[in-house]
Amino acid sequence: MTDAAESPRTNFIRQIAAADLASGKHERVATRFPPEPNGYLHIGHAKSIVLNFGLAQDFGGTCNLRFDDTNPHKENVEFVESIKEDVRWLGFDWGDRLYFASDYFEKLYDFAVELINKGLAYVCELSADEMRAYRGTLTEPGKDSPYRNRSVEENLSLFTRMRAGEFPDGSRTLRARIDMASPNINLRDPVLYRIKHGVVHHQTGTTWCLYPTYDYTHPISDALEGITHSLCTLEFEDHRPLYDWCVGNVSVPSKPRQIEFSRLNLEYSVMSKRRLTELVSESHVHGWDDPRMPTIAGLRRRGYTPASIREFCHRIGITKSDNLVEMAMLESAIRDDLDAHAPRRMAVLRPLKVVLTNYPEGQAEEVEARNHPKDESMGARRLPFGREIYIDRSDFEEVPPKGFKRLVPDGEVRLRNAYVIRCDEVIKDAAGEVTELRASIDMDTLGKNPEGRKVKGVIHWVSAAHAVPAEVRLYDRLFQAVMPGAGGADYRDDINPASLQVLTDCVLEPSLRDAAVGERFQFEREGYFVVDRDATPERPVFNLTVGLRDTWGKSKK
Repeated sequence: MTDAAESPRTNFIRQIAAADLASGKHERVATRFPPEPNGYLHIGHAKSIVLNFGLAQDFGGTCNLRFDDTNPHKENVEFVESIKEDVRWLGFDWGDRLYFASDYFEKLYDFAVELINKGLAYVCELSADEMRAYRGTLTEPGKDSPYRNRSVEENLSLFTRMRAGEFPDGSRTLRARIDMASPNINLRDPVLYRIKHGVVHHQTGTTWCLYPTYDYTHPISDALEGITHSLCTLEFEDHRPLYDWCVGNVSVPSKPRQIEFSRLNLEYSVMSKRRLTELVSESHVHGWDDPRMPTIAGLRRRGYTPASIREFCHRIGITKSDNLVEMAMLESAIRDDLDAHAPRRMAVLRPLKVVLTNYPEGQAEEVEARNHPKDESMGARRLPFGREIYIDRSDFEEVPPKGFKRLVPDGEVRLRNAYVIRCDEVIKDAAGEVTELRASIDMDTLGKNPEGRKVKGVIHWVSAAHAVPAEVRLYDRLFQAVMPGAGGADYRDDINPASLQVLTDCVLEPSLRDAAVGERFQFEREGYFVVDRDATPERPVFNLTVGLRDTWGKSKK
């Protein structure tokens, strides 16, 4: 166990946990991560995963994975499996502590009966609209339901019949009997159970037509599992009195403590599952794992590493204050990780052929290139070189702008890891488009700069005879606005129409032909890329993970 309370990344929750252990309030720390399986997890959930599993890990405790499966009409096994995969991928293990809220349905029902017997719950026949009207407002108290004072016997009979399926959806609910005049609206006789017919639950099938609400299920599930610190985001702060009411009024074996922290709000992103579901269902993106999505699956396909996401979560910290986190912080975390670990390779994304006229026809050689400029342990590779090569179109300008240090007519440039060349002739088609360059090579410049010659520009290249054709997908931010949908506008109006650019004529150095799905590389002078799952042995496909530097702010102003 690490001294988490003294960690340089400590926070108020760690301090609470440390104090609870020191005082003897708890013998161990027990947390849980409780996702609802109604969609894929996003980067905001990663913050919660890192917090819950990390807190337990650092204090030598346990963290359960428990699915909040109380809304079966929105949930399915695909989401369950994706969540398990995401948690594992992030580097955390729940061991044998995998639970579903539905595991406790029978006990939850029994606890509801206990509340009825204590006069703390009743069956209500108000419709949803009537219930809203009776609830009151933030400044006006609510009114008692006309069914609030039913006898215990009548409530037990009706509740039993609700479970048996005698009543249609929406006709009856079980409500807690607390205080309709409470200043906290969550305590104005909240609903504990509602009827849902015709739903096949992914765990219990058609056994139940009576489903508990989250506000009732969650605290009791925590108590049954012996959770010590129930961590949730700030929107549940006003629900804490109800949480405490539930565990305080039924015979559960423990009394967990709910602690709230600020949720993650990330620039140029939406964190609502409803909105993410709309993006997928309305085909604004290509599925939950589209690399433009803020889902963990999307970030994984984009090329993000588990370590970079954990590091990002540590950098943003845990506080009680809501804030908007810069996208640059997330991109910096993956950039730092890949800079240290990604092998370097050469890829030309927009090829322009260069013929080296004084290089012997039919001759070929190999030049050596290091796999990482700062890590000798990653070794080196041999690159084929010949009379015809490809360079990137952006590395040549007939009329160069001020400060341009790449190839120009009658100018010289060094080919990375190879020779100095000079552009002697520009070949164009009938439309005036540059189609080819003719250049001469200085054979005495391999790996050195001849005395007296100043060559400032260095560009990357690929041998034409050995080039591997590839598709490269350039991903940008999905939204153009810092806060999509701000001011009540439709967030979909802020979708970036240029968030994906597919380049189909790219060429790669031959070592990339057999790169495996998920392998990450730095394409020199271009950015960091990952092999996509759409890649085939015949045609590699790479996704842009992140550029070599943050250019968004400059290019979008």
